[in-house]
Amino acid sequence: MRLGNRRLNGRLALAGVGVCLAVALGSCATQPQPLPPAVPPPPSVVPAPPTMPPETSAKPKTIKASYQSSRTAGLPTASGEPYDPNDLTAASRNLPIGSTVKVTNPDTGRSVKVRINDRGPFVHGRSLDLSKRAAEKIGIVHKGVARVKVTRVDSDAASEESESAPLAALPAAPAATPTGPVAMPAAQN
Repeated sequence: MRLGNRRLNGRLALAGVGVCLAVALGSCATQPQPLPPAVPPPPSVVPAPPTMPPETSAKPKTIKASYQSSRTAGLPTASGEPYDPNDLTAASRNLPIGSTVKVTNPDTGRSVKVRINDRGPFVHGRSLDLSKRAAEKIGIVHKGVARVKVTRVDSDAASEESESAPLAALPAAPAATPTGPVAMPAAQN
């Protein structure tokens, strides 16, 4: 009878191990809970940089300006175009890219219209970084940094010499994609 009890105890032990194994495996195979639907993040709102009002309501503002040397020629500007020291352009931290301003040197009385195409200067106390050609036209190259008067204009002219010369066009926005079905040509064999 002793032999029979051992067999019975062995079978019970084996059955117990089997039940534990089945429970353990069964708990691993449970279905995961469905995730709640994803909520899209709120659209980010980027505040527009402060701008000067149009010339009709704005008085000239006196600021400190410098000029950008030829060492950075060819490097990309904030507008995406390469910097050309021979263009009549400027960098501003506040004025919108693509706007045109009239910059006047009060010491010489000379002025030039420039297009804002970059961000900067990133030097404390300066508000405008002119291209080398623009700085030469108003006579601040020898100083490096000078006080100038800036007036926002709505004109497309890039210089006083050619009032009718349009500015270089910025790349156009991509065309809207059609919302309806698009007819595709049939493949020929």
